[in-house]
Amino acid sequence: MPDLSAPHLPPADRTVFFVSDGTGITAETFGHSVLTQFELRFRQIRLPFIDTLDKAYEALQEINEACERDGKRAIVFSTLVKAELSTVIRRSKAMHMDLIQTFVEPLEQELGVKSTHTIGRSHNIADSADYKNRIEAINFSLAHDDGQSNQNLAAADVILVGVSRSGKTPTSLYLAMQYGVKAANYPLIPEDFERGKLPRDLLPYKRKIFGLSIAPDRLSEVRNERRPGSKYASLENCRYEVNEAEKMMQHESIRWMSSTAKSIEEIATMILQEIKSENPSY
Repeated sequence: MPDLSAPHLPPADRTVFFVSDGTGITAETFGHSVLTQFELRFRQIRLPFIDTLDKAYEALQEINEACERDGKRAIVFSTLVKAELSTVIRRSKAMHMDLIQTFVEPLEQELGVKSTHTIGRSHNIADSADYKNRIEAINFSLAHDDGQSNQNLAAADVILVGVSRSGKTPTSLYLAMQYGVKAANYPLIPEDFERGKLPRDLLPYKRKIFGLSIAPDRLSEVRNERRPGSKYASLENCRYEVNEAEKMMQHESIRWMSSTAKSIEEIATMILQEIKSENPSY
C-alpha cells in the first residue's frame, strides 16, 4: 500500500525579496539565475511597484520582520531607480544587492553620460510592435491554458503537453511575457493513456508540440502541496502517469525534456532554440 501522506519539506534556509519600482520581473529573473547556483531552499517574495517613500518604508518593515522571524538576514535583489527609495531599503537588516548601482553607475563612468534614472523606462514600450506582440501572446496563452480552448491553435507557436503540474502553465506564460511566443498547453490525462493517443484536437498540429516531463517523486511533492494525501498526488500514480506520458511522446516522436532540475528560464530557452529552427524571427 503506497504512503499517501504529504512528503515533509524542509523549511526554507533564507527569505529572498525582489524589490522593484516596476513589476519586479527583472529583479526576480536575475535573482533566480544567481540563487539556482546554491542547493538551498529559498522563500521568495516579490515586492513590485515600490515607487513612493511610504511603500518603501512598508517594504522595509516587511523585510526586517522576515529577518527577525528567520533569525538570519534576508536577501534583497533590488532594481529601485530612485536613490531615496533605495536608501530606505538599504536600512534593512538584510543583505542588499542593488542591480542599478552595480551596473548603471559603472556604465555612467565608462560612457561619460549620466543615466536618466527614470522609473519604468525599461517598460516604456507601450506603442511598440514588440509590446503589442507580447500582450497578444499573453492573452493567447491564458485562453489556451490547460486545454481550455481548441480554437485558433493554428496560430500557436508552440503547444506544450505533459502530465498535470509538470511546468506547462508557468513556461507558457514566461514565453509569452518575455518573448511574445504564443504558447498553448494541454494536459495528458489517464484517458489519453488508455487510448494510447494524443488528444484529438492536437493531431493536426503535431509539429508544434513540445513535451515536458518530470521526475515522479518531484511530481508527487508538487501535487501534495495542492491535494495532500490524494490518489492524484500519490507516488504510485505519479509514476504511472509520467511513464505513460513519456512512452506516448516517444511513440509519437514528440520533442520533450524533463523539467525536474531546470528553472523556467532554462526550459523556455531550450524551447526557444527549437522554435528558432523553424521560425528564425524568435
